[in-house]
Amino acid sequence: MPASAPTASRSLILLALLALYLIWGSTYLATKIALGIWPPFLLSAMRYLLAGTLLYGALRLSGSPAPSRQDWWRAAIMGICLPVFGNGGTTFAQQYIPSGMTALLVAAVPMYLALLGWASGLTARPNAKVLLGLVLGVVGLLLLLKTDSTAPVLIPGHALLGIGAVLVGSFMWAVGSLYSRQKPIGGSPFVGVGMQMLCGGFYLSIIGLLHGEASSFHVDEVPLKIWGALAYLVVFGSIIALSAYVWLLKVVEPTLAGTYAFVNPVVALLLGWLFAGETLNTGMLGGAALIVAAVALVVLGGKQRQPRKLA
Repeated sequence: MPASAPTASRSLILLALLALYLIWGSTYLATKIALGIWPPFLLSAMRYLLAGTLLYGALRLSGSPAPSRQDWWRAAIMGICLPVFGNGGTTFAQQYIPSGMTALLVAAVPMYLALLGWASGLTARPNAKVLLGLVLGVVGLLLLLKTDSTAPVLIPGHALLGIGAVLVGSFMWAVGSLYSRQKPIGGSPFVGVGMQMLCGGFYLSIIGLLHGEASSFHVDEVPLKIWGALAYLVVFGSIIALSAYVWLLKVVEPTLAGTYAFVNPVVALLLGWLFAGETLNTGMLGGAALIVAAVALVVLGGKQRQPRKLA
């Protein structure tokens, strides 16, 4: 655990972990609700533009120094990888596949990170546990691909398109995460998060307009329930949970913060079953079990042991 960890109380760490587990796990259901009216790319654009403006604006007004041109350039690159491909891709995919399946496929991110980190020389070669996790993950994904879900979706009959969008988005999220480690944004990490969201929201707006989403969407027709879902995504999903994640990375071991990756799918599956009429058939449950076990092995099996310091 980092040296600063003793200054963080166990209760705060627990609250931050619960925020990741419950909030990020529930954003899939909130996204599905919002997609009832909002088109996918404009939904993601509004989410990140609002969240980025609130976070970046509040920090700058509180005295955080202005970022450099290089910082904005790095934020622009990360905005493409994370908000555009990572969130925009999964939001687009939820038109075609259930929210629970989306969350399970997003759990591939730690597996991508393990392979890309090794290939780029940023991390060590995967050990036996990590390799076993990667194999289980592939088997779980193949099982999901062969499973016909009867859950209601907005646009049925194109499940492979949704699955492909999530896998590409997850891959790019891993690429952006590794890039952020090599080329971090200077100053406060929270300011950097706000910059990424602003850049990503701008790109997503352009994509949504080019996709023709503005012609079929009318803000004055959005009901209160949908505005509530968007507000939840902005405040809880993008500001509170993401800030909790950034804070956790500073006070606990990254492997502990990364456990959200195999808790979120379970939360998303349960919420989709309870509130969205999503079914849980044998194939989906089997694939879910394999993917959750795979991510657990990759995240916890790849934990680096720290050498003991002599007193």
